[in-house]
Amino acid sequence: MTRKRDLDDVCGIARAAAVLGDWWSLLVLREVARGHLRFDELTRELSISRKVLAERLKELVDHAVLERRPYQDRPVRYAYELTERGRAFLPVLIGMQDWADRWLLGDGSLTATAEDGSAETARVRGLVDTAVPPGLALTGSDGALHDVVAEHSAATVLFTYPATGVPSPLPDSWADIPGAVGCTLENRLFRDAWQSFRAAGAAVRGVSTQRPDEQAVFATAEKVPFPLLSDSELRLAAALRLPAFRAAQQLRLKRLILVVSGADRTVRHALYPVTDIPAAVAGALALARDVVRAATA
Repeated sequence: MTRKRDLDDVCGIARAAAVLGDWWSLLVLREVARGHLRFDELTRELSISRKVLAERLKELVDHAVLERRPYQDRPVRYAYELTERGRAFLPVLIGMQDWADRWLLGDGSLTATAEDGSAETARVRGLVDTAVPPGLALTGSDGALHDVVAEHSAATVLFTYPATGVPSPLPDSWADIPGAVGCTLENRLFRDAWQSFRAAGAAVRGVSTQRPDEQAVFATAEKVPFPLLSDSELRLAAALRLPAFRAAQQLRLKRLILVVSGADRTVRHALYPVTDIPAAVAGALALARDVVRAATA
C-alpha cells in the first residue's frame, strides 16, 4: 500500500486527479472559461450550493488554478480568473468534451460534423443569445492580437474550420473523416465575399487550432483579407464549448459559423452543422445584414 501511494506521488494522472478530479471543480473551470467569473454568476449557472462553491473555489485558488481579483469595494467582492496553470488545462476540458461527444452522446464514429438532431448540434445552436466573453483575443495570421469580436463593426461573422492544407498537405486519412475537408474552399468563399460583408458593416474572422505561422502562409498564398485567428490553446473553444474532433494527433475545431452582434457581443445566429459551404457563406452574409440593420435601426 505504501509503495502504491509512493507511485501515485510521481504519477501525473494521480496528481492531476487530486487537484481537478472532482465533478464540481471541473464544472467551475468550465464556467470560468465561459466568462462566468463572479460568485453569484457561478452559483446561478451551476445550481450549486454556496457552501460547496466556496469550498471548490478555495481549493482551486490554493492550487493556483484560479486567482481572485477584486472588482468591488465596500464590501470587497472578487472575480475568479484562470491563471496560466488554469489556462493550460483547457485542452483537457475540450478533450473530455470531444470524448463524450463521440463515445457517450454519439455512436463512436470519428466525424468533423454532426447530425441535425444531435446533442452536439443542440449545444451549438444553444449559443444563440449568449455572450462571447470580453477580452477574448487570439493571435492572427498577421502576428497581432485580435478580439474575436471586431470592436468597430456592428456584426462579426466568426467561422471555425478544422485546418487548411498549407504549408504542408493534410493527411490522406482526412478524406475519410466526414466534414473534415473543404476548409480551403470555405476560406476562398469568405475571401471572395469579403467586400460584400464589409459593405454590409460586418467583419469576418476565421478560426482554427493551427499555429499562427501556418495560417500566415495560407493567408498570404490565398490573399485572405481578414484575420485568421489561432485557437491553438483552445481558449475560444472552451469559452463557447465549441465542438472539436481529434485528427492527426491534434484537436481540431468542427466547421460552424456564428454571427455576433458587435454592440453587446451576443451570438445572434449559429449555423451548425455546415454541410453546404457555399450556401452557408451566403446565409451568413444575409444574417449579418439582418444583425447590422437591427443594430442601426
